[in-house]
Amino acid sequence: MTQKSDHIFDGIAAKFADNIYGTTKGKLRQIMLCEALAPFVELTESTLPKKVLEVGGGTGVMAAHLASLGHSVLLTDGSEDVLVHAKDNLKTFPNVSIQHQYLLDIQNMEDFDFIVCHAVLEWLNEPYQAIQFLYDNMRKGAILSLSFFNRDANLMTNAIYGNFDYIAQGMKVRNQVRLNPKNPLPAKQASDFCESIGFTVKAKTGIRCFHDYLKNPEHQTTQFEGLVNLERTYNQTEPFMWLGKYFHLVLEK
Repeated sequence: MTQKSDHIFDGIAAKFADNIYGTTKGKLRQIMLCEALAPFVELTESTLPKKVLEVGGGTGVMAAHLASLGHSVLLTDGSEDVLVHAKDNLKTFPNVSIQHQYLLDIQNMEDFDFIVCHAVLEWLNEPYQAIQFLYDNMRKGAILSLSFFNRDANLMTNAIYGNFDYIAQGMKVRNQVRLNPKNPLPAKQASDFCESIGFTVKAKTGIRCFHDYLKNPEHQTTQFEGLVNLERTYNQTEPFMWLGKYFHLVLEK
């Protein structure tokens, strides 16, 4: 895998941030991810703050959440432009440090208790190799929070919109849109792969199991609270979790 040919967001960092977190889909994704992580990151009287490594941390939204809980976070990303936004967004958190680094260049991963890799795999040429790298370099007992764009859900969405030619072409276009994930993973296949290399799956969650399929897109905004409650109720329940536009795994080595 040639890392430099993987997709990073230099030159479009602001557009990327607005597209993800300036919409109901981004807000809902963040809510659901934070709730899925809560049992593993919320501090109690008997737990200590964790050393967290975030791979491909982008503009720092998740790093800010974890730092606000009291954890020490090292945010890494391959895009220098994105990290400009991260430095500004995280300047009030003394327990966050930032480093420009590609995934396969990260060293001393065994020093961390908790590793976050959200919405990274789908931008890589070799996503399964990246999962293997994370497993090989984590210490035993460490936790990996892994989320990725779900190829199965992407197919379902395109079928609903009647994009049958696009599906027949393998959902790949000649001119790749820069904000369109290049390599989504089938949720079940990716989960099975993680188990096959030695991870123990602690939790599975579909992220946006209903939001992207609403017949009336206005309901994404006008009925957002009800939508959040619906997602919360069913996002760890089969078959609905498998249709999450993103899929989230909590994995222990």
